Amino acid sequence: MKITVAGTGYVGLSISILLAQNNNVTACDIVQKKVDLINSKKSPIVDKEISEYLETKPLNLKATCDTNQAYASPDYVVIATPTNYDSEKNFFDTSSIEAVLKIVEQKCPETIVVIKSTIPVGYTESLYKAFPKLNILFSPEFLREGHALFDNLYPSRIVVSYPKNKPELEVQAKAFAQLLLDGAIKKDVEILTPNCTEAEAIKLFANTYLALRVAYFNELDTYAELRDLNTKQIIQGISLDPRIGDFYNNPSFGYGGYCLPKDTKQLLANFNSVPQNLIQAIVDSNRTRKEFIAHQILARKPKTVGIYRLTMKANSDNFRQSSIQDIMKMLRGEGIAVIIYEPTLKEDSFENFTVEHNLSSFKNNCDVILANRMSDELKDCTDKIYTRDLFTRD
Repeated sequence: MKITVAGTGYVGLSISILLAQNNNVTACDIVQKKVDLINSKKSPIVDKEISEYLETKPLNLKATCDTNQAYASPDYVVIATPTNYDSEKNFFDTSSIEAVLKIVEQKCPETIVVIKSTIPVGYTESLYKAFPKLNILFSPEFLREGHALFDNLYPSRIVVSYPKNKPELEVQAKAFAQLLLDGAIKKDVEILTPNCTEAEAIKLFANTYLALRVAYFNELDTYAELRDLNTKQIIQGISLDPRIGDFYNNPSFGYGGYCLPKDTKQLLANFNSVPQNLIQAIVDSNRTRKEFIAHQILARKPKTVGIYRLTMKANSDNFRQSSIQDIMKMLRGEGIAVIIYEPTLKEDSFENFTVEHNLSSFKNNCDVILANRMSDELKDCTDKIYTRDLFTRD
């Protein structure tokens, strides 16, 4: 099969590599630097399996910025471009998806389009009014940051949906699901082919449940810290219940990253005129947690606070909407000097905060150091560290 993948972020690059094991794949992006790295068999993002597969596996994969080359008669076009939710405007920006669809409409209207980007509930069905000649499917991804290819190789489930008013596309949905399964290492995988709107709900509700777990264990940790209890002992005792499980239970400064903040807010917007309490509480809980962390730091009366890594997780280069950034702004609002140590940043400042590139100087110049996730690099200054990381894992 000849497949074009639009977008080379976590979703796009991982799906490109997965499919390139057995198909001819062209990854299309607007950033030439990322394209050049991929063609040099180097990953533009931090992901162990992506890096290994690019360097060592015989992949039928090339990257380009040339849309004429990318959209020359592909069998499938997979859209994995970024979408963002603006909570102030109550608006989900899907313009990147529509830009790709316009190219498809012009250059290869007979192809099967599979949207992998996160989208609002009901969005795919609405596209058939704007692009009535295109065949559009939706396939939600369920990937962890930094483990995107691993989660494609060992999927929990494969979901490829089709619009209910085009039942003839169920065959195409099953065919694309088989392509995903062919590239996976794990073969005993449940394949679902629901309607598009239900699949969109699956994605948003799944991520909101994960955000719920993060918020729940963070509130447990807040309670334990204020009551001088051992959070780790409590969580271990709770998590041994198989109905609860030992996952997504490591306290943090709040959930953040590419998916959870926008997906929870987007789902909340979908509940407009629908009775609910819980979804709003998840969003509110995350804000309360960050305010609590800032309060705990202010109580120490520091002059200078260090931020050890902006990234959300260990072994990651993503700090988009990381919770620690909101905490930094709260501290600055109280007149506290804030210094960042983030080795992925080459600039000397970030959002008007000073960036210190030398780790030793960073440690010496800070009264308190915030670390969402611990590292061996901090073992020599534990007296300065404030973290809620109890299990030191992703």
